[in-house]
Amino acid sequence: MEDKLLRYTLRVDRVFFQKFRYIAESEGRSANKEIEQYIKKRVSEFETIHGKIEVNGKEE
Repeated sequence: MEDKLLRYTLRVDRVFFQKFRYIAESEGRSANKEIEQYIKKRVSEFETIHGKIEVNGKEE
């Protein structure tokens, strides 16, 4: 069975990420969940303009 969650290493400026973590915590989220929310928002915006993105031959 394929794991639905992908692990990805992100390299980012330390001070910039500390500020990002502050924002995430103020929203009641972990940094990981905050990144996930940004990704979902960006994908949704893109698909609204360009149509659904097919992954592995099907719309997700």
